Order: sequence, then structure tokens, then C-alpha cells
Amino acid sequence: MANNTQITIVGNLTSDPDMRFTSNGTPVANFTVASTPSQYDKQRGEWVNGETMFLGCSVWGQAAENVAESLYKGTRVMVQGNLKARTWQDRGGNRRTSYEIDVNEIGPSLRFARVSQPQLNAPSGTKPQDSGRPKQPQRAVDPWGQQQSDEAPF
Repeated sequence: MANNTQITIVGNLTSDPDMRFTSNGTPVANFTVASTPSQYDKQRGEWVNGETMFLGCSVWGQAAENVAESLYKGTRVMVQGNLKARTWQDRGGNRRTSYEIDVNEIGPSLRFARVSQPQLNAPSGTKPQDSGRPKQPQRAVDPWGQQQSDEAPF
């Protein structure tokens, strides 16, 4: 695995993960992450977005089931995995290349949102403390106070 190109991206899911099973029963979840770089323009005094990059992602096994049950369209995630190039010829005979990530790790980005997670490994005979927060993951809250939409902004 030393020759693999490792990549970490932060972006938003463009749709709910697509969960399926291989012929031998191995779960796989496929999804696309939209990642838009931005930098601060000192002259204009504002953040300027660059070109959005869309990367297809695949995650396998138990992690695939966890992704399908936990993440949804619009979730801001951090994805780490191996970058793969896929090359093919289109109908016009032109050579095309797309890039995809074989996911090793994925989780929600907590920079602008909170996620509640039940304590899975509590010592026997003890109960996790009830913080009064909902037990289900919550949709991200926009820190700028703008109305959120379920539709992608692109």
C-alpha cells in the first residue's frame, strides 16, 4: 500500500449514500463529495470560492453500513483514503479520466456543526450521562444564520 496516493478532503455529500451488496454479500456504499476551496481576498475583504471539485467515493464493509445509516445529502464530511484514477474512452473516442477515493476513514466535520453519538463502550452496569441533547444525529446548523435547504447549492 506504500504506492497509493493518500488524500484527505473536506466537503459536502451531494446525495444520500447509495448502499448495495456485492454478489458475495459484502456491503459497499457509494457517494460523491463536493469540495470547494476558498481563500480570503484582502483587497475585497471577503472570502472567494474556487472551482468546486466532485469526487466519487466508495467505502466497504461495516463502514459502508455505518455511512449509509449515519450520513445524508448535505452532510459536511472529512474523507481520507486512496486516490484512484479511472481512465476510459468516451463515445467520441476521446480519452477521459476521473478520480475517485477508496475510503479508509470518514466522519462528519465538526467545524460548523455538532453531532450526538451514543456511548458504545460504557462499562457494564453504568449508564451514559444524559446531557439533555437529542440522541439522534442533528442536521448541521449554519453559523451565519442563513436558512438551510436540503437542495445542493450547485
